[in-house]
Amino acid sequence: MRLFFITLFFMLSQAVNAQQRTAIDTLNIFSTSMNKNIKVVLIKPDGYKKIKSGLNVVYLLHGYAGAYNSWAIKMPGIQKLATEFNALIVCPDGGYSSWYVNSPMDSSNQYETFISRELVTYIDEHYKTNASLQGRAITGLSMGGHGALMLGIRHQDVFGAAGSMSGAVELTKDVARFGADKLIGDSISHTDLWNAYSVYSLVDSLHNKKYPIMIDCGTGDIFIRQNRRLHEKLMKLNIRHSYMERTGIHNWNYWTTGLPYQMIFFRTFWEQNKIQ
Repeated sequence: MRLFFITLFFMLSQAVNAQQRTAIDTLNIFSTSMNKNIKVVLIKPDGYKKIKSGLNVVYLLHGYAGAYNSWAIKMPGIQKLATEFNALIVCPDGGYSSWYVNSPMDSSNQYETFISRELVTYIDEHYKTNASLQGRAITGLSMGGHGALMLGIRHQDVFGAAGSMSGAVELTKDVARFGADKLIGDSISHTDLWNAYSVYSLVDSLHNKKYPIMIDCGTGDIFIRQNRRLHEKLMKLNIRHSYMERTGIHNWNYWTTGLPYQMIFFRTFWEQNKIQ
């Protein structure tokens, strides 16, 4: 009898693992703009094969020194999150320190074009997506938080909503040590480029006041002052947004507990637009 239960447990474990594997795709997508393959993890909800209508998509960016599989490794329950919110979660590789920009100095660093055009087009062509502005959202952590808000604001024709967790939302000389200066030049000689990619500057372009933004940062985070300044500026500009501070620092515990809040925010956006 004991052997029977051990065998049954093993078989059930294998079935669960097999189901999880079929729900997570690892892709190699060729980027024309960078002339190289970019790895991407795509996470599907349970029952994807039976789904007929298009699914909403969340593009989820990693941070500095991260990779395409960072979220899948650090958050084993992410597939359950995709199921709970009935959405696809797409995690592209953003390079070690790309800052998700199109670098005029490095032709191999054109991640703005890759994510906002090439990646979105590929996912819409190969998966059951709601291929519309209202069906796409983008968020990320740290460097990825910067990237998500930056890409969302610069490409409001592609992403319907954007979020950030512990984002470096203000490009200053403080982030130069993380490689930004090698991509867009020093902050003094190339002020125009720094402003063009800094979220703090980009929010001035939100004239319609309606772009859905979700900002989350820990009270002990290295970027908390930046996020508070951004929140204050958005308030002064009368730009509607959701801002949240929780107890925590710049680490994976904060981000894995924060992603569900981002998903709730995006679901509210989808429901308000009658997508689901």
